[in-house]
Amino acid sequence: MSGRAQLMWDEAVTGYDFGQEHPMDPVRLALTRSLVGALGLDREMDVVAARPAGESTLRLVHREDYIDAVKAASADPAAADGSYGLGTIDDPAFAGMHEVSALIAGQSVGAAEAVWRGDALHAVNFAGGLHHAMPGAASGFCVYNDAALAVARLLELGAERVAYVDVDVHHGDGVQAAFWEDPRVLTVSLHEHPATLFPQTGWPEETGAGRAEGSAVNVALPAGTGDAGWLRAFHAVVPEVLAEFRPQVLVTQHGADTHFEDPLAHLAVSLDAQRAVQVACHDLAHEYAGGRWVALGGGGYAVVEVVPRSWTHLVGIAAGRPVEPETVIPEGWRQEVFARTRQLGPMRMTDGRWPVSYASWEAGYDPADRLDQAVRAARRAVFPLRGLLP
Repeated sequence: MSGRAQLMWDEAVTGYDFGQEHPMDPVRLALTRSLVGALGLDREMDVVAARPAGESTLRLVHREDYIDAVKAASADPAAADGSYGLGTIDDPAFAGMHEVSALIAGQSVGAAEAVWRGDALHAVNFAGGLHHAMPGAASGFCVYNDAALAVARLLELGAERVAYVDVDVHHGDGVQAAFWEDPRVLTVSLHEHPATLFPQTGWPEETGAGRAEGSAVNVALPAGTGDAGWLRAFHAVVPEVLAEFRPQVLVTQHGADTHFEDPLAHLAVSLDAQRAVQVACHDLAHEYAGGRWVALGGGGYAVVEVVPRSWTHLVGIAAGRPVEPETVIPEGWRQEVFARTRQLGPMRMTDGRWPVSYASWEAGYDPADRLDQAVRAARRAVFPLRGLLP
């Protein structure tokens, strides 16, 4: 197995562009790739442009009539009328939408193939993580669900147990839906409570169906949760279910929209806590999945201040060269930020909160605390189904 990680990148992914007024600005991808280069991380990895996902691959998750609808909307965006979720405020149709969505999906599928076949131990596609797309509909800025497609491809290649851990501020509903009845896939999502945020799913009682009951884990965090609570919740749930499930591959989604500066949600997590969870996911992959780790991006709408730094940390961790939080950001990158956005870029790779700390769940919990109530609800709902103590 190659010791070098893979960074999945094709400049054309920046064509995933819903328009000037849309919060999902593709400049976040370009600036992340540029910061990765400015810090020299791409010299520590194999940079690979995978092929777009073909129709047979897309059909591993998506219905044929939906793929046809995406192609039609892609060819004639003005004709998209909201059916199949295309042509809505969240998911406006644009020319070339099918092609670039399939390209992003292809990078995540390529990452999964590389890790499964041993070409790389870790692979990152920060353009991916489009976790809301459903088998038959676009949703929440997501056209094709590259995360679910990566998992489905691993199953097609022979994987018997794949774990998917999603720490985006929004519930990973599309991935959960794709594997709702498949006991080979464990989906774990930590997200802001559905009572206060799209997509209004991800209640702890959502645990999977049929033989897969207990294979969906949802930790619904109260609005306002900060670093200590977020890390406490992650460590109170994720390691135990992974230890029991024993995945052969770990797929993780790292939406940066948990950040306190994100304009679309209500958690209060710092860049430093995001980095801590990225490190934890890397370590959990080594502890429980033989090191096989596919890491994806996701949401994140503070496109200058937060997203490029967060995902550059992710790339560094996957490359085996973690970026120290106090690292000063190269001036050339900050000049590029200003030229592209007329915003001032951040100075360092930290929010000044490193090292972050949290209270371990094993030390006891407070039944009156809303964060602890959320953790207990998740553990009570799913742990007994997996033979674990709640």
